[in-house]
Amino acid sequence: MRCPVCADTDNKVVDSRLVGDGAEIRRRRECRECGHRFTTRERVEESFPKLVKRDARREAYDRRKLLAGIAKACVKRPVSAEAVERLVERVERRLQETGEQEIDTRVLGERVIEGLAALDAMAAIRFASVFRNFRSAEDYAAFIATLRDIESDAREDD
Repeated sequence: MRCPVCADTDNKVVDSRLVGDGAEIRRRRECRECGHRFTTRERVEESFPKLVKRDARREAYDRRKLLAGIAKACVKRPVSAEAVERLVERVERRLQETGEQEIDTRVLGERVIEGLAALDAMAAIRFASVFRNFRSAEDYAAFIATLRDIESDAREDD
């Protein structure tokens, strides 16, 4: 690590601390050349597969978009922000575990529906209605009929 003052690479770590949820390390360093102290942060670089959209476009995975979509489905529902965060982490972990370079957005959406079904049925219905593009009451009825199976499968996976 280069000193921001003198650009020398010889420095020592004075203090290290985990930040937030432990996904980041904050290090206080001291340059041996000029004595300047500075802070660095280390974070694991996560790589997610590219998402293949319905129209065959490829798009980088965006955690904020996923969080926003789930949050919209959970508006005025008894689902905590922590539960939403845990759901996103589970979905991300499953994405990484596939080992694939590309993954269809349908797979991602179905994973979210499964997770939401275990948290709150209404949130799952809301998300599915947008994701699956429901057009009629029959679409809702068909989804609700399968919701019990989805809920039980999701609980078994956790």
